[in-house]
Amino acid sequence: MKNCSIWICLLAVTVAGCKPLKAITQSRVTMHSSVVEDRGPLVEMPVVSAGDEAGWKVALIDVDGLMLNMDLTGFGSVGENPVSMFREKLDRVACDPCYCAVVVRINSPGGGVTAADIMWRDLVTFQTKTRLPVVACLMDVGTGGAYYLATAADHIVAHPTTVTGGMGVILNLYNLEDALMQFNIMAVPIKAGRYTDLGTPLKAPDEEGREILQQVADEFHGRFRDVVRQGRPSHDPSRAEDFDGRIFTARQAIERGLVDSLGYLDDAVGMAAQLGGCPGAKAVILHRCNDRARSPYAITPNVPLQGNLLPVSVPGFDRSQMPTFLYLWQPEPTIHRRAAR
Repeated sequence: MKNCSIWICLLAVTVAGCKPLKAITQSRVTMHSSVVEDRGPLVEMPVVSAGDEAGWKVALIDVDGLMLNMDLTGFGSVGENPVSMFREKLDRVACDPCYCAVVVRINSPGGGVTAADIMWRDLVTFQTKTRLPVVACLMDVGTGGAYYLATAADHIVAHPTTVTGGMGVILNLYNLEDALMQFNIMAVPIKAGRYTDLGTPLKAPDEEGREILQQVADEFHGRFRDVVRQGRPSHDPSRAEDFDGRIFTARQAIERGLVDSLGYLDDAVGMAAQLGGCPGAKAVILHRCNDRARSPYAITPNVPLQGNLLPVSVPGFDRSQMPTFLYLWQPEPTIHRRAAR
């Protein structure tokens, strides 16, 4: 009967494209306990107090890869919209009274300004609604918009080797005018409005155009500062160098008040359970029914497979597939290709 249910689920995904979420539980005591399906009731979650720990769960929500409000699906793709998936998981947890805490596991260099802000706002709203403690766990990378999101958590745990920070704003512009002239290609735009094509790779912006874009970047940067000031009262806002886009090791981040403690994912789950008053709670991973998840490190894919079919990558053209202003630590511009549709 169990195998039959699995085949029915896979058939539904293939035919209708429907991929319902499932909850995969894992014991807090060992990383190799059996995996079972959780069918908690979809009801409004009350405030959970310390007491009987039987049935209590800690939700493990993963945020991996570029944070873009973009549908990363299509032919040959298993990608999700990270913004939509994050909200769906939060809603799933909010409707189950058996959850006592949440761990947001983050492994991302950041992403779109708006995507990061939406996810941050959804997490803040979730906390207000459920009053559940939230612990952010930074993995390899938690920079830019990913750190922006982490500031909404009650406690931030970073791995000893985590790279974090990158609190800056970037707009990638490329001037391909000379390159196109090599092929005798010239742009002939018909437009109404001097700056309708501001930022086009077909020509360099003039000084006034650059000033317009700089003002937008500065405003978004100011919002980043405000979010950090709101979520990290232990950080000294007068440290202007912390907001120049530089990255920090986990130890440096602790010294600056950007991170609360060093630890591993197990420690983050244990801390969340303690904050939720249920130290014996199980970790629960929310995944689609056709996603394999056998450990707390399983991820929700958000990279389209078809994006890798062509080996050639031209940053100026790839940029057109991305949002404009980004909260992103970006040492390598062809990172755009990972999210090209």
